Amino acid sequence: MIKIQLVDDEPNILNALKRLLRPHGWDVHAYDNVEAALGGLLEHNYAVIISDYQMPTADGVTYLQFAKQRQPNAMRLVLSAYGDRSSMIKAINQAEVYRYLSKPWDDYEVVAAIKSAIDIYELKSENERLLDEVNAQRQMIRAREQELLRLEKDNPGISRVQRDADGSVLIGDQ
Repeated sequence: MIKIQLVDDEPNILNALKRLLRPHGWDVHAYDNVEAALGGLLEHNYAVIISDYQMPTADGVTYLQFAKQRQPNAMRLVLSAYGDRSSMIKAINQAEVYRYLSKPWDDYEVVAAIKSAIDIYELKSENERLLDEVNAQRQMIRAREQELLRLEKDNPGISRVQRDADGSVLIGDQ
């Protein structure tokens, strides 16, 4: 199941976002303080992490930088009432934020941004899985090649196979 982490110091914002996201069937974890959210990063793997930009104990970009270190594949979004250019640049450059959403938000925009982030997260996860599979297959091929070389060294000609015109293996001297 897709897990989403929400971090905002305002409980009303968290409740509104949970109501908005509930119909989509995602497992939404809401935290009203950074310390608890950091604990959530240790307990769960999130596909999407959404943080408020300005909070009492840490700004959202700093939190998302910690989140990036702990869960580098999670897609990070900032939700903020402060849409100045320097804060957006900081979010993008320091925490590699995927999207910057403004408060008050448009419901459709928030849901579309999360769906898009989930798609990218799933694509990255599938790419990693496929890369691991390819690497495992390469290791298996290398091991078989080494074994074939060993057998050929111990028994010269053992790896040569004679075939007829239709590709059937010829047995014996023919």
